[in-house]
Amino acid sequence: MSARPRRGLLAALLAVLLLTGIATAPPAQADTATIVALGDSLVHGYGLAPEEGLVPQLQRWLDATGLAVTLVNAGVSGDTSAGGRARAGWVLDGGADGLILALGGNDALRGIDPEVTRQNLDAILAEAGRRGTEVLLVGIRAPGNFGPEYAEAFNRIFPELAARHGVTLHPDLLAPLTGRADRAETLRRHFQPDALHPNAAGVALIVEDIGPAVAEMARRILARHAADAEAADER
Repeated sequence: MSARPRRGLLAALLAVLLLTGIATAPPAQADTATIVALGDSLVHGYGLAPEEGLVPQLQRWLDATGLAVTLVNAGVSGDTSAGGRARAGWVLDGGADGLILALGGNDALRGIDPEVTRQNLDAILAEAGRRGTEVLLVGIRAPGNFGPEYAEAFNRIFPELAARHGVTLHPDLLAPLTGRADRAETLRRHFQPDALHPNAAGVALIVEDIGPAVAEMARRILARHAADAEAADER
């Protein structure tokens, strides 16, 4: 069996074990960057075949770059920022090198107080910071359901937290889809019938958009591993 299928099977197994609480992210290795994606249904892959979700498609995209990266799917459909906060510690246990933090969409859909969302994401970022974990904070835009004041308060959360914690920000996970001019055509071609979750083609567009930021994080992790290994050899 080649290295790529083994890595794919490992990632799938880790996803199951992570979400059942049986295991944590694998220990960091000098030649591999292990990145955990903590999120909701958009990360988990709601309504899609296992190979069509965000994490599997992103894994294939990263494989094509030649980077030694293992992604772990820690997405839970329906999860809020509070749920992510509750499981962030054990998700990161075991020494995950990087974290893709993509939570908040369900908070906005439910009209949860933006200050509560802010506090939860702030706590997750602080936990990652204490562990020295690289973070890519992924924003999402609030719908207009709860009025412009709510949307403005919610949308400020992500850039402000990224600046506060000194982490990289990917401003809007769904931008490649919601930014298209023809909404009706976009819904038909790139969303599932619920008009909330991307289909496989929609996920592919998201991967093309976020892939470079994840690759850059992986390169920083691998460079740090190489520097640590070199320093250890010199001692």
